Amino acid sequence: MTKYNLKSDGSITSSQVTLTSFMVAENLDKTNSGAKESNYKKTEECTACKNNTVLHLPEEKYLRKFSNANSIIRPTVKEWIKHRIRRGFTKKLLYKRVPILSWLPEYNVNYAVSDLLAGITVGLTVIPQAIAYANVAGLPAEVGLYSAFMACFVYTIFGTCKNSAIGPTAISGLLARENNHGMGVNGTILLCFLSGCIEFLMGALQLGFLIDFISGPVSIGFTSAAAIIIATTQVKDILGLDFVGGKFVSMWQQIFKHIGETKLWDAILGFACMFVLLVLRKIKDFRISPKDDKDEKTIHSILNKLVWFISTARNIIVVVLGAVMAYLFEAQGTRPFILIGEVKPGLPSFGLPPFHATVGNDTIGFVEMSSFLGSAVIVVPLLAILENVALAKIFSEGKTIDATQEMLALGFCNIASSFVGSMPVSGALSRGAVNDASGVKTTFGGIYTGIIVILALCIFTPYFRFIPKACLAAVIIAAVVFMVEFHVIKPIWRTKKTDLIPAFATFLSCLFLRLELGIVVGIAINVVFLLYASARPSVLVEKVTSPSGCEYLLITPDRSLSFPSVEYVRSVVSKAGVRQGSSSTPVVIDARHIQGADFTTAKVIKSLIEDFVKRKQPILFYNLKPSVVSIFQGVQPRDFIYCYTYAELNDLLKQYAADKTTPVKSGSSISVNTIESNT
Repeated sequence: MTKYNLKSDGSITSSQVTLTSFMVAENLDKTNSGAKESNYKKTEECTACKNNTVLHLPEEKYLRKFSNANSIIRPTVKEWIKHRIRRGFTKKLLYKRVPILSWLPEYNVNYAVSDLLAGITVGLTVIPQAIAYANVAGLPAEVGLYSAFMACFVYTIFGTCKNSAIGPTAISGLLARENNHGMGVNGTILLCFLSGCIEFLMGALQLGFLIDFISGPVSIGFTSAAAIIIATTQVKDILGLDFVGGKFVSMWQQIFKHIGETKLWDAILGFACMFVLLVLRKIKDFRISPKDDKDEKTIHSILNKLVWFISTARNIIVVVLGAVMAYLFEAQGTRPFILIGEVKPGLPSFGLPPFHATVGNDTIGFVEMSSFLGSAVIVVPLLAILENVALAKIFSEGKTIDATQEMLALGFCNIASSFVGSMPVSGALSRGAVNDASGVKTTFGGIYTGIIVILALCIFTPYFRFIPKACLAAVIIAAVVFMVEFHVIKPIWRTKKTDLIPAFATFLSCLFLRLELGIVVGIAINVVFLLYASARPSVLVEKVTSPSGCEYLLITPDRSLSFPSVEYVRSVVSKAGVRQGSSSTPVVIDARHIQGADFTTAKVIKSLIEDFVKRKQPILFYNLKPSVVSIFQGVQPRDFIYCYTYAELNDLLKQYAADKTTPVKSGSSISVNTIESNT
């Protein structure tokens, strides 16, 4: 070990201690006086080291650490509470939890114009999406519109990602549909409120780490399965069929059963709308410009922006054209398409979310409603947080994402939205991409989006009844088809093939069982993999010859030892010592990766050492951390030999070569420094 000579200015006699003892002194506020004596004894054993590196530090500072160890004054409960309250009401924390206060003083005209254009563009995108996602959730069209404005206002104040346009999503609509259990709109509104409460609680308790248990493969499997299920629920509207929906398999059974009842005009309109949507989605990649970019004129720039706007607003264009066609046909006295019907005009009433619902002829209360919602109360907010944080990371531009603030903001959004009759809301990648492409500068763009939705509710709802269901179904299918991520199978196969197991397990469970159960299955498989990796570490065994010519087995575990893995490591070491070491070759355990240990580990290591002592085969530990050494010494192992440097290891092996029978005195737990002094 490296030695340090701690000296004062010369007036006080210097004392020689190891670096370890100085570090112990620096952290003495975490130890008691009894541990202090123990640390002195351990470090004094290293005085036989030959390195004379010197560090000049005042001895009075070194000694002061020991004298102040017992003088720490612990605060009372009242003082602690006052301190926490004082820390919780600072200007810095206020600006952190209400981000609008940070950027609003610097808001200018250029920002306002950019946010206005982006807000209007997103508003034109979210209106047909909201109506369509209400259809996915099995709710009236106006509920989707109610979900698309209040969250925009709230997120403007508390949100940190300027690109995130909070509103209804296809996945939240599908989860609301699967967990409604006949409670209707009231059940969905309560789910929105409870989701907001869970999200806020997770943010307040900083439980964002829970979403880390949803790995990439699990998320991919879930998203792909949800996209296929959502598309399946819309096939009947594309074909103009009318039957009660169900699970994925039953939906396709019903589709094939009623395929002969397909309405020709609905099918033609639906497939035509899908084709137009996919074409318009693609044209944004085309650029109108002369052969030489230097000759580009204003007209080219205008045409490029026009093409981009048409591509971005494709949903509203298709829906409006479909509604106009339906209106013209109805004016001629025919109705070839199935329409969504009347949409309740005006704004929703503001009030508490419903805490009771009518199921059949029975009225159930809050507790029964919550039990009916079941796991959706946890799964919906978890997925909303995952989606919103992922969206924020995509558009973060290298900035750090405050996941806690995003959870708090999303919680406020859902709680506030539930007061206007909303379904659960979160950020959507499609709307985020539109926001980003529109040049949004701040979250104030959400204000304009909310205003557009409110205007639609107040002015245009009488005309929404002409929207054909086939148009909305085409909008949904054209959007979710790109959520199916089969293209990632090849990269996963090339990187780590076992990751395909939780991905496919999640995918199949979501398709054929339930979405929430699929997530649980995927997480459970990942946890099993983690536990298996923890219980079965990789152990490298190789024969090495030291510079002194002594042959030995070098065994290197690749991670820390804990109670699930230590028996496996003991078995590997014992077998290697017998088979490859012929029960006589010295065994060296390289502990460079062992950062910690526990009582079970110490007991098993003691048994391992005793096994080697019985067959008179040397075993020693190399690169052990001092903290691990103290843990192993706590069970008083027999002939526990360890060293810190390769030179010390070489000296030990040389000693074993000279005396193979008894390298050290039996029954003692010693370090290499003691061995050196004996030799």
